[in-house]
Amino acid sequence: MFVNYITLMLINMVAGLFILASYVYWGLGADNQKRWIPGFGMTGAIALVTGLHMTFTWPVTGSFNIAYGETSVLFGILFVAASIAIAQGWDLLTVAMYAFFAGLTAIVIGARIINLNLTRQPLLSGIGFILTGLGGVLAAPSLYLQTNRTWRMIGAAVLIIAALIWALTGYMAYWGHIANYSDWKPPIMRSP
Repeated sequence: MFVNYITLMLINMVAGLFILASYVYWGLGADNQKRWIPGFGMTGAIALVTGLHMTFTWPVTGSFNIAYGETSVLFGILFVAASIAIAQGWDLLTVAMYAFFAGLTAIVIGARIINLNLTRQPLLSGIGFILTGLGGVLAAPSLYLQTNRTWRMIGAAVLIIAALIWALTGYMAYWGHIANYSDWKPPIMRSP
């Protein structure tokens, strides 16, 4: 049995997607941009650190390291960059441009998860990746159309639906992991 922290990555992404949905709906163009810095920064830091570790060490079996680790790096750097850009008063256009390619990656991974029947719930996981990716692909148009309340509402809804999918997946994984790993010990603590 292997130990993984995909649960942490999933719930961090849930928090990040809810923060981003809130930003899309209420924060775009608002006067007080600085209030978003901590949320973007915390989410980005956790996603970047766990994603880099997973990408470099492959702690879980097979291609899950690619699907979850590499997309977590992309997600994390986007949130870190957004928090820095907001803190410095920089335009978010290049962050949104980067989000397009990160989002496209998530869409491809989601489609491939469904295609290969990966994860315990491939359709749900695949849709979660696809909707999260769609949020990234639509980031630049959302910046351009930030005065269009309907567009912002649609963008926020897509992000919230993705967050709810990942919340279901993540909390069910926590439920299972606590039971599955209740007797697990690190190799150094095992009897010979």
